[in-house]
Amino acid sequence: MNLAYFILIAYGMTQILVCGSIFDKIRPKYKFFHCPMCIGFWVGVFLCLTNPFCTLYNYDVSFMNCFSLGCLSSGTSYVLYSIFGDQGLKIERRQ
Repeated sequence: MNLAYFILIAYGMTQILVCGSIFDKIRPKYKFFHCPMCIGFWVGVFLCLTNPFCTLYNYDVSFMNCFSLGCLSSGTSYVLYSIFGDQGLKIERRQ
């Protein structure tokens, strides 16, 4: 369950940073804020570092855990971002 909470929190935070209107003024200046894979990695590292203050998931704070959780967050955030959009499922029909 720890892993599911971590993935959902990472996806939610990544989605807010990449698509949230609150960051519309910052996003044009920094290309970094357009990529769910890049932001997802740093969100995972951030969540790992703030782990001692959270009770939803429990991981030791170490370099390898931060790197691994960053990679996990990056991959899952990108996949979920590719599947879900503001209107629900992103379904493309090929002809």
